[in-house]
Amino acid sequence: MPQCYGISIIPHPLPYPFFSLSLSLSSLSAMAPAAGAVALHSSLCSTASEKPYSPLRSTLLHVAPKPKSLLQNHPLYPPTHAKLSLEFKEKILCLEVMGIDAGKALSQNPDLRTATMESIQSIITFLFSNGILEKDLPRIFGMCPKILTADIKTDLTPVFDFILNELKVPENSFRRVINKCPRLLTSSVKDQLRPALLYLRRLGFKDSGALAYQDSVLLVSNVEHTLIPKLRFLETLGLSKDEIRSMVLRCPALLTFSIENNFQPKYDYFAGEMGRKVVELKEFPQYFAFSLENRIKPRHTEVVQSGITLPLSVMLKSTDEEFRELLKQGGG
Repeated sequence: MPQCYGISIIPHPLPYPFFSLSLSLSSLSAMAPAAGAVALHSSLCSTASEKPYSPLRSTLLHVAPKPKSLLQNHPLYPPTHAKLSLEFKEKILCLEVMGIDAGKALSQNPDLRTATMESIQSIITFLFSNGILEKDLPRIFGMCPKILTADIKTDLTPVFDFILNELKVPENSFRRVINKCPRLLTSSVKDQLRPALLYLRRLGFKDSGALAYQDSVLLVSNVEHTLIPKLRFLETLGLSKDEIRSMVLRCPALLTFSIENNFQPKYDYFAGEMGRKVVELKEFPQYFAFSLENRIKPRHTEVVQSGITLPLSVMLKSTDEEFRELLKQGGG
C-alpha cells in the first residue's frame, strides 16, 4: 500500500483528483506554505494511472498540524540549488510533511539521498502492518532516520520476530515497544539484541516484559563497551558483585548512566562534600538518578545549614513541600 504519510486520511467515495508530477516547484513556492505542501505532497503520493491501486486514490487528504519546516524554507530548496533533482526536493518535502526534520535526517542517514520514494513507502507500510500508527512516525523516524533505508527482510523483520519470540511481546503490543525505544529497529538481533538479552538475564533480569516495555534501552546497549564498564566502576567503590547486581535490578537506569558525566562526579560529591558511606548507595542506588546541580547539592546544602541529618532517600525523594516541612521540624 505505497503512500506518503504525515497527513490525515478520511475515506471518500470518489477518487481524489491527482496533481500531475509536472507541477513545478516554482509554482509551489508561490503558493501559501501549507497549500504548496499539500500540492506537492499530492504529486508525490499520487502516481500515474498505470501504477497499482492505492487507497489514496479514494481518499480526501487534509493537512495535518503544521510540520516543523516546509520545503520553501529549507536550505536545499532555493534556486541556487538548481542541480538538485525534483525527486530529491520532493523527498525532502515528504519527510517534512511527515513531521521529520529532513536536514537532520539526511545528515544522520546519507543513504536517504539515493533512497527511492517507493522504498520509503514500503517501509512505512511494513511498520503499519506491525501496529505502528501514522502519528508515531515523526518520533520514530526523527530519532532513527536510518530506519527509512533499512531492509525489511534482513533488518526489520528479524527485530519484530525477536520481540515476539524472545521478549514474548504479543503482536498487538509491538507499537508500545517500538515507541519506547525506536533504536530497536536499527539494531542487529544477532550482534546486539540477543547478546544483550542473554547478558541481562544472567545479571538477573528475568522479566522479559519489563525489559520490553520499560528498560528496552538496555537491549540496544553494547555489553562489552557500555554495560560491563559501568558494573566495573561500581566495583571500584567497594561494592561486591552481588551488591551491584541487586542495585541494578532495583534501579536498571544505573546501566544507562555515563561514568564520566554521572557516576564519577556524583560519587565524588557523595563521598567528599557529603561525607557519606558507600553502604547508603547500596541501599539507595537511585541517588545517581538525581541531578547533581539541581537536586543533590541544593538539598545537601540546606540540610547542612539546618543542622539536621536526613537519610539519603528522604533528602532526595521528598517533594519540595515535604522537604521544607522536614527542615522546619528538624528532620522529624
